[in-house]
Amino acid sequence: MSVAAERIWLKSYPPGIPADIDYQPFSSIVELFEQSVAMYAARNAYCFMGKTMTYAELEADSCKLAAYLQSLGLEKGARIAIMMPNCFQYPLALFAILRAGYTVVNVNPLYTPRELEHQLKDSGAQAIFILENFAATLQQVIDKTSVKHVVVSALGDRLGLKGFIVNLVVRHVKKLVPAWSLSGHMPFNKALAQGERCAFSKPALTLDDVAFLQYTGGTTGVSKGATLTHKNIVANILQSEAWYMPALKRIPAGEQVVKVTALPLYHIFALTACCLLGLRIGAMNLLIANPRDFAKFIHDLSNCPPHVFPAVNTLFNALMHHPDFDKVNWKKLILAVGGGMAVQESVAAQWLERTGCTICQGYGLSETSPIVTCNPTDTREFSGAIGLPLSNTEVSIRDDEGKSMSIGERGEICIRGPQVMVGYWQRPEETAQVMTEDGYFRTGDIGIMDERGYIRIVDRKKDMILVSGFNVYPNEVEEVIAGHPGVLEVAAVGVPDEYSGEAVKVFVVRKNQSLTEEDLRTYCTQNLTGYKRPKFFEFRDELPKTNVGKILRRVLRDEALKKTT
Repeated sequence: MSVAAERIWLKSYPPGIPADIDYQPFSSIVELFEQSVAMYAARNAYCFMGKTMTYAELEADSCKLAAYLQSLGLEKGARIAIMMPNCFQYPLALFAILRAGYTVVNVNPLYTPRELEHQLKDSGAQAIFILENFAATLQQVIDKTSVKHVVVSALGDRLGLKGFIVNLVVRHVKKLVPAWSLSGHMPFNKALAQGERCAFSKPALTLDDVAFLQYTGGTTGVSKGATLTHKNIVANILQSEAWYMPALKRIPAGEQVVKVTALPLYHIFALTACCLLGLRIGAMNLLIANPRDFAKFIHDLSNCPPHVFPAVNTLFNALMHHPDFDKVNWKKLILAVGGGMAVQESVAAQWLERTGCTICQGYGLSETSPIVTCNPTDTREFSGAIGLPLSNTEVSIRDDEGKSMSIGERGEICIRGPQVMVGYWQRPEETAQVMTEDGYFRTGDIGIMDERGYIRIVDRKKDMILVSGFNVYPNEVEEVIAGHPGVLEVAAVGVPDEYSGEAVKVFVVRKNQSLTEEDLRTYCTQNLTGYKRPKFFEFRDELPKTNVGKILRRVLRDEALKKTT
């Protein structure tokens, strides 16, 4: 019998965590939402810039916004994009879209026009919620897409009188809003007011309806949408809730959980682990629009001491290097969850020493809604492992032929469970490449499982580069740079980086010898969002290739690694 069939990890589960949970009582995310907003109506659901929004307000305003969307005549299942940072408008738009029976398309607000155009066209999005700061980007591509309805918001739109000041500073002092013009756009607050006068018709939703198109990189060099159903997301919320319980039990009775939401909500980690799981447990999410503004971030943490803090290694590390870090009251912190990228042992040790809380490392992907494995949340030590498979989850370590490996043997981490996507949006061939005949998703990560069921990642099968928790696919970077008229050939690889875990390095053969590094940096700034841009450039006369002419990235990566060691 295979390791996966035996589910050997169950013997390592903390007391009280079930082998399987029942997600069938909920017909959709909306039903789960309705239960929570009724149960926790008087509680604060979100805190942003010192202002709060209750669960009752979230329910009422998202309903108005849902009614507005339905008044546009969009059919059930229509794709609607959200291009916003963490602010009150994001969850309002999110739950409005889902409640109205539509599909959410999360968009990175920092996308370049090229990246935004691809995602809007590929998803077939017909409407978009966007912050005015990014409207100029949409203006450049909207005529090439299916988007007919645009709702534009300013950062302070839901902050009352304070919002007027916030908008004034953002627009005229910090000058963060480039000039834009979008014909027929609808202001966010006006959409809410109009929706209040519209009738809302609750759609019939099932667990099989598509809730999200969560875009991730692809082996073909283009971003593709992981199709996540209501079942995928509901299951992962309930799986995560069960896994969090040993930690949550340490919070005094009657005390509301405060959860830090500094990771961007368009990223699957924050979407599920913060926004949706927070809703389920009646937590208050502390929304951080710009986590790189560490002074403001720490000020918010000081005013609202957290119980739960999901983050990536780079964020934990950067916060600890701020001089005011120790002014935060960390005594309430009972769970720090590390994901998105490997947590470094030195960072985990410092975090434990400074806060008294162990970083609990987990693992997931956009294709798995995202959480697959996690260390027990009552753990007192950092091991470097990515933990145990969650309830209802099977993990099989397999070789290239699909054979299950034994305990301690290296192989590709393959996953089966209710949180695994139904496939890539309108890409059956790419879906077939990552799914096995017996229903496992092939992650491309190489791991080892020990006799207790704990898993460690030891290598990566794919060429994907992981920059601060974001996937960067070499093919996309290469395709962009190859479009420069001065480039003959290019190869992109990942190299170790102290700050971001990995960074992008490109090797370039010039067609035009006058081409400079600065030329390419400028070109990449215009065509690639920040985390995808190469940090290092190296010009060469030729690149190593196979007999059939395929560039050998592995050789280049090995050479780059030798230079860093």
